[in-house]
Amino acid sequence: MAWLTILSAAGVMLCTTLVYLTQVVYNHRRKINELRKQGVPMPKEWSWITGHLTVLQKYVNGIPPDAAVAFAMRDLCQEYTDTEVFLMDFWPVYPPLFTIFGPGAISQVCNKYNLPKTKVAFRFMEPISGGPNLVTMNGEEWKYWRSLFNYGFSTGAMLNNVPHIVDSILVFREKLVERIGKGMFSLDELATKVTMEIILKVTLDDDSNYQRSPHVLATALGRVTAWHSFWDPRVLMHPFRPFVQKYNGYVMNTYIHKELEKRFQEIKESRYSDDYKGKPKSIKSVTTLAFEAYIAERQDTDALRVDKLDKTFADYVAYQIRTFVFAGTDSTASIMVYVYHMLAKHPDWLEKLRKEHDEIFGQEPADAAGILKENPSLLNSCKLTLAFIKETLRLYGPAGTLRSGAPGITITDLQGNQQPMEYAGANVLHQALHLNPRVWPRATEFLPERFLVGPEHELYPDPAAYRPFEQGPRNCIGQTLVWNELRIAVILTCRDLTIRDAYDDFDAKRESEMSIYERLKEKIFGKPIKTLYGDRAYQTDTGGLHPADGYPCYVEWAKDH
Repeated sequence: MAWLTILSAAGVMLCTTLVYLTQVVYNHRRKINELRKQGVPMPKEWSWITGHLTVLQKYVNGIPPDAAVAFAMRDLCQEYTDTEVFLMDFWPVYPPLFTIFGPGAISQVCNKYNLPKTKVAFRFMEPISGGPNLVTMNGEEWKYWRSLFNYGFSTGAMLNNVPHIVDSILVFREKLVERIGKGMFSLDELATKVTMEIILKVTLDDDSNYQRSPHVLATALGRVTAWHSFWDPRVLMHPFRPFVQKYNGYVMNTYIHKELEKRFQEIKESRYSDDYKGKPKSIKSVTTLAFEAYIAERQDTDALRVDKLDKTFADYVAYQIRTFVFAGTDSTASIMVYVYHMLAKHPDWLEKLRKEHDEIFGQEPADAAGILKENPSLLNSCKLTLAFIKETLRLYGPAGTLRSGAPGITITDLQGNQQPMEYAGANVLHQALHLNPRVWPRATEFLPERFLVGPEHELYPDPAAYRPFEQGPRNCIGQTLVWNELRIAVILTCRDLTIRDAYDDFDAKRESEMSIYERLKEKIFGKPIKTLYGDRAYQTDTGGLHPADGYPCYVEWAKDH
């Protein structure tokens, strides 16, 4: 009798749950169907059951299995060039989002209305950051934390850090030289290590020496990102993922809190100890400058008259540091690899950059490091180098942005139609925007001169169309650091070193090592797609859209070295 009661209760609960879920699904799809009837642009193959998920899958099937899903969306955008705005219903994976790839509509979302970040952005960033961060915060909370860190990432502060960056890039160069004649290696791995070393120094004043030895924070972050995806359900639904990310998040927090407490005690000593008074100021880290801003706004309470740093404040700083370390490592490393990729593909531009560096830093490449340390502002004289990097970023942008909708907000599409954003947010798709042929003449061509000509020239870009670090109030706080890192890397390596990809050798080696099972699988299902738009070094579904297979390559001395 007791068992019958339990089974009956379980059955009622199951039925109630199914009825509730059915109602939730129906209510959501009903709203999308109403928008569809109103003429909101969206793929016609919408389903009451799957929304547009099967539509996306059709395009995903046309790209390499590990390629970023943004490129499937970019292909889909070609069907909506008349509006440059269309709705996609990916619920429950993502909220309904207008995919936007025209500068006008994007400016409305990010500049005019500055719509808030989506809740789903926090859900995907939380394992990396540990909590609320500058990528996902909104409103007054975002304004407060952005103001604390603004000075630390200012142009002046980043120029002060040029000597640190130069030192790390010199080690990176040394690692490249060690690889000459040693065969194939992953450029992405070396780039990730140098950018990690730089961001740790700039944000925490941590002399990690990560390019030469392991580091606890880097290892923990690597494990978090290895178990992370913004889309792939095989990763997102893995039962071990939450445990791996939680533990390694704890490791990161423990290390960062320890470093924050050190910085706090150093500031206290510098303010109150006679030993520190009168000593020249060293280059200050982003964290130290944020602490100083925090202390300055609390002069009435004297934030330094406590034994330890406030825990809530330290927690929030740790969230930001984790975000900076992730973005400053993953995205920057990926971009750096693509800069070298394009240098190899465009030897005419490589020669132009070499001549520019000869003119600015002298004929001897080894002198450039010392000259840059003495006069960091010389970076601003490297116009061709900056244009080359900008064009690389146009073709290999690191990320887009997601924004929530809001009541009463509409955006105007290319046809002048008002699209309602009360129920749907926005997916700002940089991969489609930066190759939009309406906006970019000869969009698929690599033409750095776009960024060297004046407004009267046909190649001059619409300023609102170039957004690798976004624009408006929510632009990337660390973009000046990225520009500096990339320019310094090119300046200190491109004149006497040449890097070329080794994908042909890599693929041949991998094929020779295939197991019987892998060969049988390939025979039955066919070979997987290995190129994207003819490029073997396509961007993958990883945090910073890293190049496929870590960009296997060779390095050698330049022929005229």
